[in-house]
Amino acid sequence: MQIIHVNHSDIQGGAARAAYRIHRSLVGAGLDSRMRVMHRSSDDATVQQGPPRGTGPIGRRLRARLAGLPFRGFRTKNAIVHSAAWPDSGLGRELNTSAADVVNLHWLGTGTLSVEEVGRLTKPVVWTLHDMWAFCGAEHYAKDVPDSRFRVGYHRDNVPPDEGAKDLNRATWARKRRHWRQPMQIVCPSHWLARCAQESALFQGWPIQVIPHPIDLNVWRPVPKPVARGVLGLDPAARLVLLGAPGGLSDVRKGGDLALEALARLAASPDAPDGLLVFGQSAAAGHATLPLPTRFLGRLHDDLSLVLAYSAADVFIMPSRQEAFGQTALESLACGTPVVAFDIGGLPDMVTHRENGWLARPFDPEDLARGIAWVLSDSARRAELAQAARRSAETQFAEAVVAAQYRALYETVLSDRL
Repeated sequence: MQIIHVNHSDIQGGAARAAYRIHRSLVGAGLDSRMRVMHRSSDDATVQQGPPRGTGPIGRRLRARLAGLPFRGFRTKNAIVHSAAWPDSGLGRELNTSAADVVNLHWLGTGTLSVEEVGRLTKPVVWTLHDMWAFCGAEHYAKDVPDSRFRVGYHRDNVPPDEGAKDLNRATWARKRRHWRQPMQIVCPSHWLARCAQESALFQGWPIQVIPHPIDLNVWRPVPKPVARGVLGLDPAARLVLLGAPGGLSDVRKGGDLALEALARLAASPDAPDGLLVFGQSAAAGHATLPLPTRFLGRLHDDLSLVLAYSAADVFIMPSRQEAFGQTALESLACGTPVVAFDIGGLPDMVTHRENGWLARPFDPEDLARGIAWVLSDSARRAELAQAARRSAETQFAEAVVAAQYRALYETVLSDRL
């Protein structure tokens, strides 16, 4: 059984890293798994990159220019990335003539596969979602409210007031509805994303299964705290909080402002942390005053540096307003560092309240601060939380555990086609 995973890139970005981890977990389980990307950053021989077969340089330049046409006249205050997935890239023809038994789609983005090409795939398709784009319009995330357009449909009379006259989202959604006539097997990494997909106007009645993202527990494992702090030059006795800011502290969806507000509430209390570590950003960048002494670790591109950062911290804060899964939370748990997060999205699939972390009331900085203080205030509790964090990663997210679920799903999809 040969599986081809299709993603825009292999290890650049959260979705790419998740797709690559799924691919590698299957390789480790003995499956003939390969990955097809537009841009490769790894040196993995099982990952193939480059333009689709049969496409010349002139055609590729023309497609790149055409890709911008749907966005002309489109205006929105929604800062989330939008993908029109047009025109055809040519990759669909390549996949249809490949030796793959199953095509596993991931994050496509612009220039990987068009909406129309997805509808013309002749191989059995499994689509692992990493955000909401597949059942939305062009936006990759939408508000999770009862009258969201992805639930009720994209109509002329429900255009958000912050969007211009051109309704790119409605046009993209209509193309999906027109060309995706045959239901595809959908995989969601969290129960929240699965619920949104099931309730969407586009995916109602489609087969949807929850399978979490895996993590390599041989790489992502606790480093003794004195060692990690020694390497990073940190105070061995300090109580340190870690915050990831891959999109910067000003990324609204990632909730950096809520984390800083929670830490400001703690700063004057007896439970105040001694310091804040931030990865994904190299300087304050617009945040003139920070509530705690802060060390910016910058963009950490290698796994070892991230492992050291997680292991050096006493608690990891994940204050996202919206999160389909939460890869950094899983990485933290695997490194034995408890997680404090809001009770939203995919976080409850990983964080069990008061067992391996704290789930705060959505978007209440005071309750987020309460969770941070609860972790830091008792060293014995913190040690128990650390053990529970690692144990939860081992039992639910180990590569072998996730690979077995994907193998069973592929076998079912193939048997259904006989």
